[in-house]
Amino acid sequence: MSIPMTGQPLPGPNHRAGSKMTKGLKQWMMVLPFIFLGVAGTAVFVIYPMIRNILISFQDYSVMPGAANPFVGFDNYVSAFTDPNNKVLMAIRNTFLNVAVTVPINWLLAIVFAVLINLHFVKHKIMFRTVYYLPIITSWIVVAFLFRFLFAGGEYGLINYIFYKQLGLFGEPINFLSNYWSAMVVIWLFHIWKTVGWGVVIYLAALQGISKEYYEAAAIDGANGIKQFWSITVPMLGPVTAFVLINLINGAFNFFPQVYFITRGGPMDQTQTLPSLMYMQAFKNFNFGYASAVAVMMGIAVFLLTYTQMKKFGNQRFL
Repeated sequence: MSIPMTGQPLPGPNHRAGSKMTKGLKQWMMVLPFIFLGVAGTAVFVIYPMIRNILISFQDYSVMPGAANPFVGFDNYVSAFTDPNNKVLMAIRNTFLNVAVTVPINWLLAIVFAVLINLHFVKHKIMFRTVYYLPIITSWIVVAFLFRFLFAGGEYGLINYIFYKQLGLFGEPINFLSNYWSAMVVIWLFHIWKTVGWGVVIYLAALQGISKEYYEAAAIDGANGIKQFWSITVPMLGPVTAFVLINLINGAFNFFPQVYFITRGGPMDQTQTLPSLMYMQAFKNFNFGYASAVAVMMGIAVFLLTYTQMKKFGNQRFL
């Protein structure tokens, strides 16, 4: 078959490459304002405050206008670890204890509740999602006052009223917030109740992507529900679990409202965590250099822990 001659040359490779480049430049020009806004926002609200905080950690910083703010080297870091009251060491201990206690419980409750709600015979799934997510959108202050009422000392805190006055299980009213371990338990319960719904919603969404054929095949092979959970559900949710755990760890490191609204660091600063200690030192004692040094050390610890977890999960193969 002969090709009709039109008198117009066919577009060559250079013409096609030029068209693609022009189209690519147009696309870049369309998205460039949004990229610029994102980069500018990150620079102003993340990078600049981070660099400024690092600089302040090496200064005897004052917020007073015209203050000298002399550089003191590593004095703030040294004073953080040579404090005779061991405030930083207690805050570090409490922070890592929060991670060790709340993250496994939060993860286990989230995935178990999600699996139970996702069962085929359970109805009103949207209602359950709403109920579990409701604490997330509830104000920290409101929930804190609720827990302070529940665990208030004396006869008329709700827990003491039930177990001491009504049931007689306590020999005397317990002042929960005046003892270290009981105060820490209240803080942990506050955090878990407030945040577990987030993990439930994430896992509920992820469970929709697991084919029922896996469970049907496992049931034919004689696997019961618990074995199906550990052998199918947990491995299939591996990538989601990595995302959930990293966020739970970051949340457990940032224990501020849990401490500030419940115990204010008491008794005797024993329940302070790194974020609450930073706040108290900066905005109560106006020791900004000390607080910035603690913030830098906490940032390094969170980065190393998160990077380790991401690398660990990134090297794993999921079904």
